[in-house]
Amino acid sequence: MTANTEAAVHTYRTSHVGLCVSDLAKSLRFYCDGLGFTKIMEYDLDEQIPEVDAPCSLTSTFLEKDGLRIELLSYRQPGVIGTPPTRRNHLGMTHLSFFADDIDAAADALCEYGGTLVPETRAGLGDPTAPQFVFVADPDGNRVELMYIPAGTPW
Repeated sequence: MTANTEAAVHTYRTSHVGLCVSDLAKSLRFYCDGLGFTKIMEYDLDEQIPEVDAPCSLTSTFLEKDGLRIELLSYRQPGVIGTPPTRRNHLGMTHLSFFADDIDAAADALCEYGGTLVPETRAGLGDPTAPQFVFVADPDGNRVELMYIPAGTPW
């Protein structure tokens, strides 16, 4: 940048969060039926995309809730690889978070839709005036945090 050039100002809008899934039907049940997302669009791609080994074939499904968009990526080829983080200090995105009035009932309900309660993640249980948290894993093991913040607690 030269002395005569002013710094460019950039603005950004939220677009979406991408989530690779191993079973689209199970993930749709968890995110739509369980968490209340709505499917807004879906398309199939049969073309090479960056950072995916050839041949590449996938279904991209966009979901939305409260302005948050999640793209579920279901690869037919070459298939999915790896595992999601299992610790919150794992580098990268560790969880999605949602408010719930009754986090225990919400966690139980998500388990009915294919989720799994993450052991030893319940916080605040002994103090009803404290923030309450619990984690549920989606069908692929991605962490979903359910939280309740009591009135008057900074957030």
